[in-house]
Amino acid sequence: MNGPARTHVGRASRPPGREFQALAWTARHPGFVAVPLIVLGLALMLGPILSALLLGALAGFVAVWGRAHPDTFDRFAAPALRATWRRWTVYRGRRWAQLMSDTGLTKEHRHTGDLLVPRVLRVRSSSRSIDTVYVRMVRGQDVAFWQERSSVLWEALIAHRVAITRHRPGVVAIVIEWELPFTRTIPAPDIPETTEDVDLGAVELGDNERGEPFTAPVIGGHRLVAGASGAGKGSVLWSTLRGVGPCIRDGIVRVWMVDLKGGVETEQGAPLFHRYATTMPAALELLTEFRDAMRDRQDDMRDQNIRAATPSTGTPVELLVIDEMAMLTAYGDRTSVRDALRLLAEVMTQGRASLFAVHGYLQEPSKDVVDVRELFTQRICLGVTAASHVDMVLGEGARERGALADEIPGDARHAGIGFVIDKGSRLPVRFRAAFVSDDDITELVTRCTPPPDADVIDLDTERGAA
Repeated sequence: MNGPARTHVGRASRPPGREFQALAWTARHPGFVAVPLIVLGLALMLGPILSALLLGALAGFVAVWGRAHPDTFDRFAAPALRATWRRWTVYRGRRWAQLMSDTGLTKEHRHTGDLLVPRVLRVRSSSRSIDTVYVRMVRGQDVAFWQERSSVLWEALIAHRVAITRHRPGVVAIVIEWELPFTRTIPAPDIPETTEDVDLGAVELGDNERGEPFTAPVIGGHRLVAGASGAGKGSVLWSTLRGVGPCIRDGIVRVWMVDLKGGVETEQGAPLFHRYATTMPAALELLTEFRDAMRDRQDDMRDQNIRAATPSTGTPVELLVIDEMAMLTAYGDRTSVRDALRLLAEVMTQGRASLFAVHGYLQEPSKDVVDVRELFTQRICLGVTAASHVDMVLGEGARERGALADEIPGDARHAGIGFVIDKGSRLPVRFRAAFVSDDDITELVTRCTPPPDADVIDLDTERGAA
């Protein structure tokens, strides 16, 4: 022989018989045997007429439930029914195999020549427009291989968006968005009646793509909101303040506002603010006072042996809001920018336990513009103008996983739409922030302005008087 003999150690030269393949398929899908057996058992026990009446009554109950109480039906029953329907009408058999073949996600067995097709393990359908399909990859594939073909996959599915991420070893999660879930403007959430109605760990800002309330914490970290002009940053800002309105009124949350655009977009809410600055000198003064207040509270906590403060009138949440952050951290004179970054870095690295939080809003999220970008623990990306901005805000690979914020149209009909990263699945989740009108801001000011003795100071006015 001129070379080594080829062997097939540990490999079958041909696939199992069809009967064993059928048994294996039945074991993976026991419902196809269980449901007919249950129906047959009912027919034998109760008779065919009574069994038909019972099944008809069950179907009628489901139909009436869906019409009479759509909220509970959509929460408890609809996802399972929808997932089952789509599992066996969309992601099955020859149709699925053909889709995988057309998109280059199949593989030929080296020895038998059989076509190896990625297998659907489970389908979840969280809303009418979104499915999550869990698929076992063919051996030799990885998540990167699938992500490279995500654009081909969504074109083949004629879907609006496809996001792919690793679920567990050998299994990928494919989020398929069939259509844009937001077809209308979301009205501003109601202002809570009392402080007891406010959850500072989950303030409602709008709706997510699953039709659930989109919430974000005010305590426990710092928030970065990036978006092009007109993308809806104001919706996030004012929805947050409406959500904590009673706490502002009662002194449990104090808002320190910096708006270096002259206060054009925030002046209407000025009565709500504990401190307010619209110029660079006043902003630096405000930041210094904010940092000093943090140090004083840290000293008090250390003296009282308190590791983490609890929101109260004695230890309120100190919320620093910076509208158009780049004007503070990049576009001012070098000395002012350096001082601002130093003060922000000190607060953002030390302020969590003492209830000092920073919310920054900006258009350009690059490192040159926001040198403290990595200190923001909560990131929100609205519509942006460049694909690179998505990963700058949401983290590396976010756009590949489906956070296509740069493809959100920049018109008013799409304002407030953006993405966050789900901490559990690491998948991008689309949301839409509620639209807050001037009348909604007026309502907030009327109902939630702190009393006059709350020592609200406009630093620019105070400076001018001096």
